[in-house]
This record gives sequence, C-alpha cells and structure tokens, in this order.
Amino acid sequence: MLTRRQFTNGSAAIVSGGLVGGVIGAHVAQSESVRFNTRLPIPLLIDAAKQGNAVKLKVASGRHSYLKGKPTRSYGYSGPVLGPVIRLRRGDEVEMTIENALDVDTTVHWHGLLVPGNVDGGPHQIIKSGSMWRPRLRIEQPASTAWFHPHLHHDTARQIYMGLTGLIIVDDGSDISLGLPHTYGLDDLSIIIQDRSFDTDGSLLYDRDPDPQTIQYGSRGSTIIVNGVVRPVAQVPCSLVRLRILNAANAQNFDLRFSDGREFRVIASDAGFLSAPVAVKQLRISPAERFEILVDFADRKPVMLETGPDTLMGIFGAVSPDGSAAFVSILRFEPTAAAATVRDFPTHLVEPAAADSAKAVRRRQFVLDSGICGGQRPTEMGMLPGMCINGKTHDLARIDAETQLGTLEAWEIVSVGMAHPFHVHGASFRILSLAGAPPPAHLAGWKDVVLVEDKAALLVAFNHPATREHPFMYHCHILEHEDAGMMGQYVCA
Repeated sequence: MLTRRQFTNGSAAIVSGGLVGGVIGAHVAQSESVRFNTRLPIPLLIDAAKQGNAVKLKVASGRHSYLKGKPTRSYGYSGPVLGPVIRLRRGDEVEMTIENALDVDTTVHWHGLLVPGNVDGGPHQIIKSGSMWRPRLRIEQPASTAWFHPHLHHDTARQIYMGLTGLIIVDDGSDISLGLPHTYGLDDLSIIIQDRSFDTDGSLLYDRDPDPQTIQYGSRGSTIIVNGVVRPVAQVPCSLVRLRILNAANAQNFDLRFSDGREFRVIASDAGFLSAPVAVKQLRISPAERFEILVDFADRKPVMLETGPDTLMGIFGAVSPDGSAAFVSILRFEPTAAAATVRDFPTHLVEPAAADSAKAVRRRQFVLDSGICGGQRPTEMGMLPGMCINGKTHDLARIDAETQLGTLEAWEIVSVGMAHPFHVHGASFRILSLAGAPPPAHLAGWKDVVLVEDKAALLVAFNHPATREHPFMYHCHILEHEDAGMMGQYVCA
C-alpha cells in the first residue's frame, strides 16, 4: 500500500504544478457564498413499462451551469448533463435506442445490469459519432440500483467527467411488500455524488490526455457536486426517506455522515437488498459503488449531508478548502409539512441468495498494480505509462480468463500501490473477506464493486454468457486507471 506519509512527501511538487485532477482550480468554487440555495435537481424518471418497454436516449453535448451563472460545455443523456433515471421491471425485455450525437465515439455500459456480453456496452460495442445502437435487455435480477455510463477505451474518464452518468432502478415489486419509501422524487431520491474542478469562467478542468500524476492517482476535483450542482437543498417529508446514493467520481472515495451525527440505515448495496437494515453513522462509498439508505426526518430539523477527506489518499483526498481533515457539507435536507409516508424502519428485508464458497470450481488471483508497468500509449503529451493486472496492461484483442456458465469461482484481488475499487462486468459477487477479516454487515450482500485496500476474497457467480467478440471486463474503477490499462477481459460459456 502507498502510505499517507509517502503521498505527503511527494505532494508539494505535485500540487505546485497543479497536476492531480485539476488542482489548479482548487479554490475557485470555494470563494462563492456557502449558502445552500439551489434546489436539488430531480432527474426525469423514465418508466420503461409505461412506454412499451422502448427507451430512447440521445448522447449529446450541451451547456450546463455547475456554478450559478457560469454555463459551460457538458455532455448528457437526453439533456445537457447527466441523464434520466430509468425504471426497469424484472421479467421485462426492454429495447434501448441510443443515438450518439457527440462529435466523438462512445459506448453505453449498463453497470450493474446482468445481461449478456453482446449488449453489456463495454469497449467492444462502440457507437460511432452520428450512429445508433439498439440493444435488447432482458431484466432477470432482483431489485437494485444500477447505473449507465460510457466505457470507451482510453476516453471513459473524460466522458464521465463531462457529465455522462445516469441511474437505473430495477423494480421487482418488493418495495411495496417491504413497506419501503418508493414515491420517486418525494421520499425516494437519487443522489449522484461527484467531484469536479473548475476554471474561473466555470468551465470544467479536464485534459483529454491527462498527465502521468493524474493517471497515477486519478482525477480528484476541488468541488463536490450532487446531481450536477454545487450545494443543493432537498425538501423532504418529515418521515423516512430513501436515498439511492451513487459515487460517480473518477477516483474519490466519499466518507458520508450527517452533520448532527444521526444514525441511518443501509438497506441495499450494488446488487440488491441486505437481509436486514444495518444501522450506521458513517458510510464510505468508493467510485461506482451504490448504497440505498433510509434516513428519518421526523424531527423536522434541517440537516446537512457531509463528506470527509479520502483518508486513503492523504493530501489528494482533501475536500475542505484548506486541505484539512475537516468534513464539508455537500447537501442540505429541509423537512417540510408534507404528510408522512413511511414512519417505521423495516426489521427484515430480503435474504440474499445463498453463496457457498465450497462450491467454487476454480481459484484465481488478480494483482492490481498502479506502478508503471508494461505498455504505453501515444498521446499529444507523448507516451503515457500503462497500468496493469497480473503484469499485463489491457489489450482489447486478448482474452485473460475463461469461465463457465452457472459456476462459482473464488477470486483473490490484491492491490499494489494504493486502494483500488474493483468491478466485474456481467456477474455479482459476495465478499468473503477484506484484508483477512469478514466484511462488515453493510457489505455482506451481493455486489459488483469492492474497494480493495490490501486483499479481498470474493465468490463470483457467473450466470450470463460472453463471447470472444463481446467479452466481459474486470477492472479498477478509478477511471484514469481503467483508461490506462488496469483492465482485463473474460469470456463465459
């Protein structure tokens, strides 16, 4: 592991050069008023079943004001930035029509949807500029919160930074039977947290070809945004409210808590519900992870959602203007006089499908190395270093593993150099251990992303096919690491 001391020793030169994720814009947004006076944007909800299970998305550039009164160029799905929330129902088949109106190629990856490799939207399913893609998605999984984003090799990080992110709600009818808040936009809110750096005119700071330091540590912005804006306020009923939280940052881990120290309950992670709510006062969420939480606003007191520094990254994880270890407020909640909808926390949820590690048919080890390893790619800045898994940088023409449908495998993930959020396409897994210890209760369900600080033991279930023409990926979800080659491919038949 790269320690905080090691980060600090090298930080002065890096920060003075403004190299890590746009540090040069570190205090631009912080000089504005700290008031929370922008209404939290609620993404448009597209309920696929109510429109014949046919959904259309247009990927295009637009203009968006991250900072008030300072519009800048952005990317979005059927809008200037981010995208709609798409509700899909278990058992349905949905036709997606994706039009690429950008001046660059893109892909759309259905992160968290368990679908075959040929419709997964990985780097092999390129949507050329000016063309369309029409995959059909069969929804065969329990209720969960997934998301969609680009996965174009060498350009994923920039395209997401420009705004291409949207949420997916997989609905299997359990919300009502479990008595959970489920009124979209009222007591069921989508919360997309990101960090960005801005120039003085409000424009995003991100280079098409990041420098080696940004590749090494990932892009880390100076300002936290929620649903595409800075310091929003959400009005909520004085009852239980369900927050579907996605960390859509390029590299930053967020350490979430409420300003008054109130307890809240985690009810679901990436791939579905936990067996019972887990009470916590603080929650770390790494890039690409999703958690659903229940928060009680019955006391009618306004409260802030805060995030602390990314302690795994030393100075690069600071979120306060002075670079201290202070927490900063990112979203204000204001309870209203609206009638309470759900008052009581559930005692039980959904028991995750059993996972027996004794049934693993194979064991594999994957070493994620953020040091400079084999492979480079040419850019306008010259040859940039590659990153690797098991000593190899990613190659779209190489298959790294072959698995069998309907089997379980035991995977050991080892992080070298720093902590890495590890993601597997086309499969879900259970965490057997983290650094040799059992996972905490809120990480005990089925997942598709795990933050690996040292070692993680996973039990991976393979139930969807992928061919050599359209393989599944596994990779670090620090987006600059992914673009630089910390990614492998597997087939499943």
